[in-house]
Amino acid sequence: MDATSQELVTRLQDMLTGVRLLKQRRADDRPAVPPGLVGLLRHIDRGADTGCHARDLAERSRLDPSTVSRAVAALVADGLVDRRTDPDDRRASHLTVTPAGRAALTEAYDWYGGVLARALADWTPGEVAALSAALARLTRDLEVALTRHDNLEDAR
Repeated sequence: MDATSQELVTRLQDMLTGVRLLKQRRADDRPAVPPGLVGLLRHIDRGADTGCHARDLAERSRLDPSTVSRAVAALVADGLVDRRTDPDDRRASHLTVTPAGRAALTEAYDWYGGVLARALADWTPGEVAALSAALARLTRDLEVALTRHDNLEDAR
């Protein structure tokens, strides 16, 4: 591995540490959504009009169905997601975000937005846009590089 790649690995590890710290601080400050479940709640909310099936959620989130099942159970227990049997396929669960879940998701976005606003206060709009574009590209390219895996959870 060359020096540039090693530096990138170091920066990515630092960023992941920052993300973990961010999630932990949010959990300490605002425990309305259990740590790590904001992303799944967001995926469920994307189907706000129709909801989604648990199997679609696993596919969209690139997580193992058993992991998604446990996470959905936590979201249901906390009153953030409603799970009903699909009338067309009695074996499937149909998930929708409850009003409490939508409020918790809005609060989470506001909290993360406030932290990012403080962290990026000295950045120009162009720098923020460039970072966002670079992260989107990196995410796409990592998914391509990991295509030999059925899902990203397997790659961990």
